[in-house]
Amino acid sequence: MWSYNFYLHFQYICFSNSQIFMPVDITPLVAQISGELTENAFKASDALGRIGTPEVLTAMTELLLHPNPESRILAARTLGLMENNQEALAPLLIAISAKENSAIAGDLMMALEDFDVSDIYVELFRLYLFGSFKVSAIAKELLDFEEFDITPRVIRKAEKHWKHYENNVKHDEVFEIKRAEVEATLNDLRNFLEESDQE
Repeated sequence: MWSYNFYLHFQYICFSNSQIFMPVDITPLVAQISGELTENAFKASDALGRIGTPEVLTAMTELLLHPNPESRILAARTLGLMENNQEALAPLLIAISAKENSAIAGDLMMALEDFDVSDIYVELFRLYLFGSFKVSAIAKELLDFEEFDITPRVIRKAEKHWKHYENNVKHDEVFEIKRAEVEATLNDLRNFLEESDQE
């Protein structure tokens, strides 16, 4: 019988320049990051990320709803490791914003660093405004350093989120710092669109 280590180290074989993927039963790997985590949980996550099949994506998306928060964190981590993970972006955003994940939202958020976030500027902007300290910091980093598809509609939605934030928080020193950051960001976006229209 093949051992668990065999699955970890021999998930595929290569002939010439193409890869022929051998069928892999992911059940034992998924089990190791479900519920009570084993000492091999991170190795299992790494292996699942490398396998990266649609079956893994489905299993990890379902695991985002697991009762054990550590399993949810590892599911998000595994999705981030996958090459073809874009279909999991929407479920991951839902998990990050879910009330029951408030204590681990920052840990889930870290997985977004390995996704294509070019189409979710508004969602990241909202998380920057309303998320916890860790969520807000990660969102700000993504907003500052990733590339996005910016349109007038995107700016209008961002402005709407800002107005809602502005009208519902205490106007203290922290607010003034955030207002300066937001106003600078929105001005940069408007200038970007104006320059694009002139080209």
